[in-house]
Amino acid sequence: MAKNMQPIAKRCKALNVSPSAMGYARKETTRHAKSMMRKKPTEYAMQLNEKQKVKFVYGILEKQFSSYYERAVRMPGKAGDNLLILCERRLDNVVYHLGFAQTRRQARQLVSHGHFTVDGKKVNIPSYQVKPEQVIAVRERSRSSVLFTKLTGEDAPFVTVPEWLQLDRNELKGTVLRMPVREDVDFPVEEHLIVELYSR
Repeated sequence: MAKNMQPIAKRCKALNVSPSAMGYARKETTRHAKSMMRKKPTEYAMQLNEKQKVKFVYGILEKQFSSYYERAVRMPGKAGDNLLILCERRLDNVVYHLGFAQTRRQARQLVSHGHFTVDGKKVNIPSYQVKPEQVIAVRERSRSSVLFTKLTGEDAPFVTVPEWLQLDRNELKGTVLRMPVREDVDFPVEEHLIVELYSR
């Protein structure tokens, strides 16, 4: 399986992304990204930056991201909105939003290792697209691990769950209430620039 091994702090600085969007509250870097640039970035540079930002946040590589865009164009509605919704519907992103992982990278790894079920069936594909009314749960055999036992009880960390998801903390499961919409994306992105880039 291909992995995105880009350094988190440096890429956040370079792409002007808050580390909190990646699930890292205390990541910092001493690198001064773009501090030596005196020119105003070109239109192409801005478009490419937005594309790289979305790929980086969701941990998606180029080939898969391109296929998402092609699918988004064929869907009804705005291509940019559809693209972000497809990214939001990824199983690893849902696991992250439910608080079962601290970061999307960790969520991707946990899904790949088979720690989750969807409607009772084990799914180990991070890019799996969830649908309304589906139930995502920690597998029975994984619940005894330290990683998941600390997610229940009085000392469990507080998690802000998006409106399109519902969390049952005690049962270590979440339900997809509805399809996500553009407003559910929790980091700033100008998706129209990505559409313009692919339309060149």
